[in-house]
Amino acid sequence: MNQITPPPKLDIIPASAPFSDAQRSWLNGFFAGLLSPDVAAPLSAEQGAAVMQGAAGDGDDGEAPWHDQTMPIADRMKLAEGRPVRRKMMAAMAQQDCGQCGYNCHDYSEAIAGRSEARLNLCVPGGKETARMLKSLYEELDKAPAAKSGDKAADKTDAVTAPAVTVTIAEPGRSRDNPVTATFLSRRLLNKGKSEKETYHVEFDLSESKLDYVVGDSFGVFARNEVGLVDQIIALLGASHTTKVNGKTLREVLIDDVSLSPAPDTLFELISFITGGAQREKARALAQGEDPDGDAATLDVMAALQKFSGTRPHPEAFVEALEPLQPRLYSISSSHNATPGKLSLTVDSVRYVVGKRKRLGVASTFLGERIGEGENLKVYVQKAHGFGLPQDPKTPVIMIGPGTGIAPFRAFLLDRKATGAPGKNWLFFGHQRSDCDFFYQEELNAMKTSGLLTRMSLAWSRDGEKKFYVQDRMREVGREVWTWLAEGAHLYICGDAKRMAKDVERALVDIVAQFGARSTDEAVSFVAELKKTGRFQADVY
Repeated sequence: MNQITPPPKLDIIPASAPFSDAQRSWLNGFFAGLLSPDVAAPLSAEQGAAVMQGAAGDGDDGEAPWHDQTMPIADRMKLAEGRPVRRKMMAAMAQQDCGQCGYNCHDYSEAIAGRSEARLNLCVPGGKETARMLKSLYEELDKAPAAKSGDKAADKTDAVTAPAVTVTIAEPGRSRDNPVTATFLSRRLLNKGKSEKETYHVEFDLSESKLDYVVGDSFGVFARNEVGLVDQIIALLGASHTTKVNGKTLREVLIDDVSLSPAPDTLFELISFITGGAQREKARALAQGEDPDGDAATLDVMAALQKFSGTRPHPEAFVEALEPLQPRLYSISSSHNATPGKLSLTVDSVRYVVGKRKRLGVASTFLGERIGEGENLKVYVQKAHGFGLPQDPKTPVIMIGPGTGIAPFRAFLLDRKATGAPGKNWLFFGHQRSDCDFFYQEELNAMKTSGLLTRMSLAWSRDGEKKFYVQDRMREVGREVWTWLAEGAHLYICGDAKRMAKDVERALVDIVAQFGARSTDEAVSFVAELKKTGRFQADVY
């Protein structure tokens, strides 16, 4: 048997190039495949850097270690040390591409770095921490050394730090900046009996706006603040409801235009200007992100005014110090193919108590109780980034969505029914109690009876003495889960990112290791490959 002599190893990328050994090895192999050995010439360190930045975006190949919104921001920023400023911005956002800011994270950071986007507070999941970090990073752009004339390397650095960004206005209804009007049709309580939750199926009429969507997309809703809260704040200001601010009454502005949730740093700055002594020092500390009394996390706008009682900012200055009221995004739970012109959401009403005061989720209680049937509201569709049904309708799908995480999977099932997709469908659903928290029970049972829903696996955390979750059910039927994956199934998760999604992914790794005959490291790599090829997708929050 003739022995094949391997080709000589080519070191096209020099050791002095700014890459890790793994990156240099990959690039050497890549260029060796493109160039024949007798014409290949090593690239200079500068050429190598340019190639890597062009091909992998300053070293971010889509697997940057800060892609985890549950990781503390300080840890994410440490992982981003040494990266360009706009990469650090993406680390501050945790780069989940949730779309609530109206961009994906990459484009938002590019727009900020390119100075086409001045709003640094649009990252809803990141909240105040991310806004503060983006402000700090934005200031770094001004501190970057200016390029000397004729200095190509410096010119390149400037180009990387602040790329040119083209801003286009999205068509109506496709962006938070260009919403359309929809009509609120109805709400229906999904819980029964003595449930501890309050979850609604809410429906909208899109026929007037002619807005459509595909399953996997999200729906942006511009809610309004609760009138009772607004009136209490006006009383604390010692102002009149009818005081004019920006051409509207103060009451209208506080209901429609500004956020009354976490008190922004700018409000504490304003308070520090109009008070003195220890109160001033405390307000200054809060404005700088400190927590002098251990209550910073609980201070919404009303609580901030109560904390600094007696300080009464002028209504115009007060409104100027607040953040804009942000739209909220919800996973769509309907299919345009099944019910064109209509759209539904599955919404948990958020209510909790801080001290003796009841707090309300702005959008969830707006949809759950305040908006009336037939009323109009501003809305938009946020296109999904990497979350949707497989292109091949024959592909099996495994859907894991406890609680309101069922929303997009109800949409998936309705869409597959409407389009006649022949692929198998397996749903994992769970909640607290089977007798009162089984959302869409009759509908799902009918899908199971008809054969549309091939399998349905349920988990109830409060029915027994021991809590039992969807990840526990997955482990029980792990052999079948592995069989479906081996057949090419796509797997989806929707729901809580901090606990559920991590626990489900851990269970999946264990299933792959046990029934796929792999080591833990090999199972982790297998799951990572599922993500990379689009066979494992998540819609988490």
